[in-house]
Amino acid sequence: MNLNPTFAKLAILAVVTAVLCIVLAQIGGLVHERQSRQHEAAQSVEQSLAGPQAFAGPVIARACRESWTTPAADGKKEFAESRDFWVVAAPAKLKIGGGISPEVRHRGLFTVNTYASQLDVEAHWDRVTALAPKTEHANGRLACGEPAVVLTLSDSRGIRTAELKLNGRELSVQPGTTHPAFRGLHALLPELKPEEPLTVSLRLNLVGSQRLAIVPAAGDTQVALQSSWPHPSFTGQFLPIEHQIGVSGFTARWQVSSLASTAVADLQAGRQLPTLPADDGAAYPEGGRSPQPNGLDVLAIDLIDPVNAYVMADRAIKYGLIFVALTFVTVGLTELLSGQRVHPVQYLLVGMAISLFFLLLLSLSEHLSFLRAYLIAATAAAVVLTQYAAAMLGGWLRGLAFGAGIALMYGALYVLLKQEQAALLIGAVLLFAVLAVVMTLTRKLDWYRLGNAPE
Repeated sequence: MNLNPTFAKLAILAVVTAVLCIVLAQIGGLVHERQSRQHEAAQSVEQSLAGPQAFAGPVIARACRESWTTPAADGKKEFAESRDFWVVAAPAKLKIGGGISPEVRHRGLFTVNTYASQLDVEAHWDRVTALAPKTEHANGRLACGEPAVVLTLSDSRGIRTAELKLNGRELSVQPGTTHPAFRGLHALLPELKPEEPLTVSLRLNLVGSQRLAIVPAAGDTQVALQSSWPHPSFTGQFLPIEHQIGVSGFTARWQVSSLASTAVADLQAGRQLPTLPADDGAAYPEGGRSPQPNGLDVLAIDLIDPVNAYVMADRAIKYGLIFVALTFVTVGLTELLSGQRVHPVQYLLVGMAISLFFLLLLSLSEHLSFLRAYLIAATAAAVVLTQYAAAMLGGWLRGLAFGAGIALMYGALYVLLKQEQAALLIGAVLLFAVLAVVMTLTRKLDWYRLGNAPE
């Protein structure tokens, strides 16, 4: 029994498509391997510079100890017991302003987004009566140390300079916080009057990697930041109430009340700052990752790179099979309508050229901007396919038309990569348009006659 040539060719093309899927999967695996290398480069920069930063404060903290005696069961002896605890007074008003200056660091071929921030912090207390501790036992005796202004940070290695003033008088800043749950810096306040208002101002130069987060640990927190980075991602538990983003950078303003956040109570309870993982550009593709659920509330800014080469290449490869299918459909239609026969090996070579475009794009984007890498890779693939199609389809006119179609597909792919929000809509419209063209061109084709085996 002779197998219909059309069905035999379709079966061979199915095998060819499966081979190309394996090729695309291998290229995708290479992209993920390079992403891992990018992540390692980011970790290397963090170890040498500083990681993603989060800070809380300033607050006023004081270490206390309560001692008491407990009678024994026989009533003849007493046992001395004690407990150590901290009292923390958060400010009534907290204002933070300043700028974030992005700095791109390099580790070999890989780039990591870092920053240097210049922050002016002003905290105001109406009174600090919260620093007066209370006993928990009837015969308890209290002994407390000197209160201190405390600023806690996730990575204190990022501190470059810190100037702290109390009511306009400069204080001596010391490393560490003396609090077991916090790390950062502190300044002792030996002469503190609980009933009087006080204002603490801090000028802080801080460096970090990829993210800056601020804990709204006050009755009313107001934050205003600006930067020349044009691609911020606002994350955390609070979005800015106002923001402007342009090619020259962004400005943003937050206002958070203690009624909307548990940061003050959590800080008083000794809860630590959230873990802020560094990552490559793919870390926050859908609006950002929230900090760990057990950490303090934060408002955060991520300096993301929307044209990260590995993220864009990974997204492009996801359209690879559609590219191969559309190319095979185009060649098949030309074969059916013109009578020009195309060998399955020629289909395989065309599919390989389409697949290797993605490998060429990945390798070039490590050395050039993504746009330039894309233009070079797309032009090279279109030129090779045009001259090959001219010989395969029997004429330069058909070859040029085929090359124009390939160039159009590459243009559509770039639009899909850039317009992430509308990618589904654009892709659906393009696929529907291709289907409509195929149906129009084959509307008079006798498929029964095409499927019959030759006598």
